[in-house]
Amino acid sequence: MTTMTLTSISDQIQTPVESTQLTLVDQLVQWGRRRIDERVFRPGMRMPSIRKLAEDKGVSRFTVVEAYERLVAHGYLDSRRGSGFYVRERGAEPTRLKSVQPVDSPVDVVWLLRNMLHTSSPEKGPGLGYLPNRWLDGDILSNALRALGRQSGSQLLMFGSPQGFFPLRQQLQTRLAELEIGATPEQILLVSGITQGLDLIARLYVQPGDTVLVGEPGWFQMFGRFASQGARVVGIPYSPTGLDLDMLEAQIKTWRPKMLILDSVLQNPTCTSLSARQAYRILQLAETYDFMVVEDDIYGDLAPPGYPATRMASLDQLKRVIYLGSFSKTLAANLRVGFVAAAPEVIQALTDQKMLTGMTSPEINERLVFKVLTEGHYRRHVERLRSRLDLVRDKTARMIERAGFKLFNNPTAGMFLWADSGVDTAARAATAMEAGYFLAPGALFSPHQSVSTWMRFNIANCGDPGLPAFLERQLARG
Repeated sequence: MTTMTLTSISDQIQTPVESTQLTLVDQLVQWGRRRIDERVFRPGMRMPSIRKLAEDKGVSRFTVVEAYERLVAHGYLDSRRGSGFYVRERGAEPTRLKSVQPVDSPVDVVWLLRNMLHTSSPEKGPGLGYLPNRWLDGDILSNALRALGRQSGSQLLMFGSPQGFFPLRQQLQTRLAELEIGATPEQILLVSGITQGLDLIARLYVQPGDTVLVGEPGWFQMFGRFASQGARVVGIPYSPTGLDLDMLEAQIKTWRPKMLILDSVLQNPTCTSLSARQAYRILQLAETYDFMVVEDDIYGDLAPPGYPATRMASLDQLKRVIYLGSFSKTLAANLRVGFVAAAPEVIQALTDQKMLTGMTSPEINERLVFKVLTEGHYRRHVERLRSRLDLVRDKTARMIERAGFKLFNNPTAGMFLWADSGVDTAARAATAMEAGYFLAPGALFSPHQSVSTWMRFNIANCGDPGLPAFLERQLARG
């Protein structure tokens, strides 16, 4: 028998607006359901006692009793006379991403994504993958929306082009030229973020049994997408100076991959970037062993001018490289506008695939991004983001080290730090949620989600004054 206890009364389910619209019982029921669905409270666990939960949540015992009884009625709990309430064994578990679920772990990719979307306090979200709202500029978007509203309404009613809003593709041609990547508008496809771009690539080019090489640690959602396509996802380790090229070549010879997927600039989560030597060697290997290279440059705008990084697309000029970019990290997380740049025949095939899966583009969003890019405010906005990151990077790194972590490297740009705790961080992430903190454990950045002592920190979201002491206590538990 396992008893789950609470560690904080600050944990909330709803945002402040939502919580005012629900009774205390409703809020407590939602809290319990979410914790059970997320497997923080697992089948067979004894729920906190009525007295303990009432004290921790600052409510009456009658409120707790009613909430528990409702959870019993909904099939979440069993009531055992004289013993308490227990999490009920239920039917089939919620569908999880294929081939990326560790045995008996309550923390997986779906857990991370779900809680990223529900964490309401960025200061308590060092594991979040995006910048806090207060760092972004809502006025840029508001002004662009007002400008769109002054245009003829009929323009906003059109079905849109499957390849995306043409003026925005022209603007992206100019931006890519600044990176020494030659691409005509016909070589650019607009997509709903990097995620859709990778999804289209997976659907079109990856068959069951194909091998896809990825950087490890790397972006967790990508692993699941290609695994669900039936691909064998093989990780290539990073060192503090970048991708291990000797291991890359060895794995290429072993698996003969269909493609390699890499962040070229300020990689998530290590913040390493490709040097010119590394980029050249990767392209040589791709030519020799005939595989595609998918280059994800979603963090590129956070690198200052002159930053020592090389984009493979600038060397290859989109012959073998498929290049992806997005504005979700710098403008707004819910502004799902990204793009793919590639050879003309690749873009045509991806456009056809896009029509089969989603018909066309959300052109209003694309027009909005076009306004932002062409009205001259975006560059200054990105410069402010870089400056703010520079101000907190060293301070956050020293705080993490004092808490007992060992840094993977000391990046001079970007938004992430990758740090070794010496203990299983998946278990710590589950405990942290009950204390109101959202952490990103290292297991989720591995294709196979094996136990990891590493953790990703977003330096923009480490401002909570209680975070250093909390991290120290977690590591002291061993």
